[in-house]
Amino acid sequence: MITTYNVRNGLLVSHEGPPGSARALAPEDVVWHDMQAPSLEEERQLEALLGVEIPTREEMEEIEASSRLYTEGGAFFLTATVVANAQSETPQLAPVTFILSGNRLVTVRYHEPRSFATFRQRAAKTDLGIRSGTTLLIALFETVTDRLADILEAAARRHEEISRDVFVSGARSPEQRNQLSQILERIGQAEDMNAKIKESIATLDRVIGFFSLAPDTKKGATERRTRIKTVARDLRSLADYANAQTQKITFLLDATLGMINIEQNSIIKIFSVAAVVFLPPTLIASIYGMNFHFMPEISFTYGYPMALGMMVLSAIGPYFFFKRKGWL
Repeated sequence: MITTYNVRNGLLVSHEGPPGSARALAPEDVVWHDMQAPSLEEERQLEALLGVEIPTREEMEEIEASSRLYTEGGAFFLTATVVANAQSETPQLAPVTFILSGNRLVTVRYHEPRSFATFRQRAAKTDLGIRSGTTLLIALFETVTDRLADILEAAARRHEEISRDVFVSGARSPEQRNQLSQILERIGQAEDMNAKIKESIATLDRVIGFFSLAPDTKKGATERRTRIKTVARDLRSLADYANAQTQKITFLLDATLGMINIEQNSIIKIFSVAAVVFLPPTLIASIYGMNFHFMPEISFTYGYPMALGMMVLSAIGPYFFFKRKGWL
């Protein structure tokens, strides 16, 4: 699907339909062609309209910098990975290609990041200073960066919840001990989310650096250069924050594994103490279980209760010893 946007009174107005429908608009007003999961026919129509070659999905997913950041025929091709479905259990990270061709911006994507919907809503109600494809791209980068900051803040709050669950005060109940394995799963999900955020920040930072070389951002456009530098600074600060969260996730993982080891050691300790407690009674029972014909206690009237008493006392003694030492 392709949605074409133009600017009226400083606001973004959408026109859904085939690329050829943009011919009815004034050329200076058309600023954005947003392509979401376009078909091959739609790609060909837009290529014929703008005179640029739209990269395929496979080309967008290539990791080489030369395949993600390049100029061709006077157009800038910028590909960054953007996070979507951040609040779900399966966040998505997929590439988005930004093509700046003259006064127009083309975006190609195969998923739906919330930042795009947020940008469309804001630009339709508020004048964001969009006058060309360049200013639109800057405003879109600002929205994507803001959305990344929101995702990172939400992830940091989830990390705090995991931390509270790991370091629960007081004695752990059996239910809390069983939750440690669930906490490990949450830590794994947190690491996966944080890795996606870091990758998105890194690719956007490279895109911003390459985009700053565009002629429309270098010649006399002081406000544009300032906004680009601000976005770059924000991305660097987000990268530092994401790195700090990586260290916290690693600490939580180590702490959780340590807690699991402590719980396992406690269980093993109980079995060890139980084995030591029952060792003396077992020894006594083994002695009196020997069926020799001549044993002093065989003819003793109270031999049986005496043996039982010795077994009980030999078990109680080690139990109280371990209790006094604080091993139980």
